[in-house]
Amino acid sequence: MSKETGKGARALKVRVKTAKGRTTGSKRWLERQLNDPYVAAAKKSGYRSRAAFKLAEIDAKYRLLKPGARVLDLGAAPGGWTQVALEKIGRAGRVVGIDLQPMEAIPGAILMQLDFNDADAPDRIREALDGEVDVVLSDMAAPATGHKATDHMRIMALCDLALDLALEVLRPGGAFLAKVLRGGTERDLLARMKQRFESVHHVKPPASRADSSEMYVLAMGFKAERA
Repeated sequence: MSKETGKGARALKVRVKTAKGRTTGSKRWLERQLNDPYVAAAKKSGYRSRAAFKLAEIDAKYRLLKPGARVLDLGAAPGGWTQVALEKIGRAGRVVGIDLQPMEAIPGAILMQLDFNDADAPDRIREALDGEVDVVLSDMAAPATGHKATDHMRIMALCDLALDLALEVLRPGGAFLAKVLRGGTERDLLARMKQRFESVHHVKPPASRADSSEMYVLAMGFKAERA
């Protein structure tokens, strides 16, 4: 992480004036965006979102994205995580980014407008990656309702579905990283991960805003079921 995103960078705080049609919530969001050092750093680095730094920070600690790896990025739009994955794995690797929405091309990545829950999705993914997957990434989040319990249930449901796919396409020893909300991973989901992976961790990278309840669950060392 550059100093531009750390405490060493001091800048005048930008305050947003109230404008016609702008709600208090939108004013706060815009003000936070304008004063967020990660937003500025993402623009300077050419990343499509500040979320790119979350993956970069997690990878710096756990070394998920190795040169030559095959990586699947679920809910990839706008593409920040895909960009980081490409940088880490190098030319010998391969990245497939999947989203329900169309995405602007990212040189070096295979982007697919696809529902990963489709019955043929696993086969299409393996074909695109030319083999089993080393790392499955998911930064997916359902639209927030403002109701904590509902939002928690929705994001955990997405994580559960992403895990289903990961268990089908990962190679032995592979890894799974997905967004969850603070309050803990659901017991059944966590039990599934511990049964099928060597280690499971909850991670909150520095780029994840301190006032956000988001966290990530990282499962490493995938154990394939015996035939």
